[in-house]
Amino acid sequence: PPSPVNVCVNTMDAELEFAIQSGKQLFEQVVKIMGLREVWYFGLQYMDNKGYLTWLKMEKKVLSQDIKRESPLQFMFRAKYYPEDVQEELIQDITRKLFFLQVKDAILSDNIYCPPETAVLLASYSVQAKCGDFSKETHRPGYLTSESLLPQRVLDQHKLSTHTHTHDVSLDDAILVYLKIAQDLEMYGVNYFDIKNKKGTELWLGVDALGLNIYEKDDKLMPKVGFPWSEIRTISSNNKKVVIKPIDKRAPDFAFYVPRLRINKRTLQLCMGNHELYMQRCKIDTLEVQQMKAQAREENQQRQLERHTLEYEKKKREAVERQKEQMEREKQEMVMRLCQYEEQAKRAVKGSRPFGWRRRRVEEDASRLEAERQAALLAKEELAMQAEDQIKNQEQLATELAEYTAKIALLEEAKRVKEEEADQWQNRAKEVQEDLLKTREELQLAMTAPAAIPAPVMVVDEVDVEQEEQEENTRTDHAEPLVGGIHESVQRQLMELSSELAEARDDSKKTKNDILHKENMHMGRDKYKTLRQIRMGNTKQRIDEFEAL
Repeated sequence: PPSPVNVCVNTMDAELEFAIQSGKQLFEQVVKIMGLREVWYFGLQYMDNKGYLTWLKMEKKVLSQDIKRESPLQFMFRAKYYPEDVQEELIQDITRKLFFLQVKDAILSDNIYCPPETAVLLASYSVQAKCGDFSKETHRPGYLTSESLLPQRVLDQHKLSTHTHTHDVSLDDAILVYLKIAQDLEMYGVNYFDIKNKKGTELWLGVDALGLNIYEKDDKLMPKVGFPWSEIRTISSNNKKVVIKPIDKRAPDFAFYVPRLRINKRTLQLCMGNHELYMQRCKIDTLEVQQMKAQAREENQQRQLERHTLEYEKKKREAVERQKEQMEREKQEMVMRLCQYEEQAKRAVKGSRPFGWRRRRVEEDASRLEAERQAALLAKEELAMQAEDQIKNQEQLATELAEYTAKIALLEEAKRVKEEEADQWQNRAKEVQEDLLKTREELQLAMTAPAAIPAPVMVVDEVDVEQEEQEENTRTDHAEPLVGGIHESVQRQLMELSSELAEARDDSKKTKNDILHKENMHMGRDKYKTLRQIRMGNTKQRIDEFEAL
């Protein structure tokens, strides 16, 4: 067999080196090391000999592909497809972290346009995801100096003061909130391709999890025409031409043209992959996905229990410390008062004269001071008793802490048992999947008749058009930004940040996208309202709109 080649893979936050032969072998090694199971979103990217970013083909050997020969070969592990809803579809923590790192990098490099107020809010969650809850002892002034937190465009436009993180959420929750905010950005998850319609008008084709959108050349934020995946039957390519066949038989086929054959193949590949994920979302989860979700729920419950336990112990320790400090202050005050009384008594005795009335006055003062001294001594003894009680409370706290530690150990053992059960379910799921694949192959062999090999095609199941349109409209209507309990909170924070940034903004440094975004906001438009608008009317009407651009 041929000798393996040395490969270096960049995974956003680390570099891995392997000695492999095939693309599939390399990909499997990477995901195995990372513990990643949601592999269908990801791929390996490289720069080909003509300077274009290309996805490695799994079924071919690495050296048989158009890759720049160097040692080691350089690849980037990246998300190739994006989910429609990060909260509902991304299961594993490692999957969310990888998406977080990639989206963050795209925002910082301005490959995804992000308004200034949203960029500042995302920066705070980014710091929270890395540093955890803010602590004066741990996070000293300047601890964010070396961090890249905001796009250079935002820094150039505003005179910003030092920003710290104050969100009271866990690291995992901070990553999820970051992604939920980011997925509402117009350019999130969109792959743009240069195309032309039949008239020769230069346009952008946007391919994402929701479908195909057409953009005018000077505006990547607001698509003009949209075609959801539910309306598309097949996509085929011939040289530099891509043909779309709608499900609606009343609508004609339509085509667009790409400048290079390489771009054509990549466009078709991304369309097929996104459509396949769309079809998967419409079906019941596989046994493997169900098992992964169950395991993720258990792990999340375990983390929540541990977090609540730690918070309870932290608050209890803080209360004990506050009580101890208060007792110490009271003790010091008592000692100071006792010293003052003794000093006053000494001065009174020393300054007394041998006259009767003066002597009686001195004796009265001395008696009063002695009584106060006795009272101070009693208070001191009572304080000492309180200190002893405090020691007993600390011993009780230590006992409770030991009990919680034992409980955590039991929970970890239960988690280990559940993981073993999960592995057993996974093996069973793989067996069922293999049987299903074998049955499918046998059916295909039985039904296949000799025919010419067709061009690459994406096949969509035959369904009722009206039913598909109704389902798609339902999905879009419910695709509101930031589903969950954080929507109002985030909107309030964005409004506050927008007001603060307005005072520090230099309007002369606005970019084209800044102007377009401001116009959209003024018109009351956002990503989801626009998607509903560009999908109005039947498929034929929208095809006519595309051809007329």
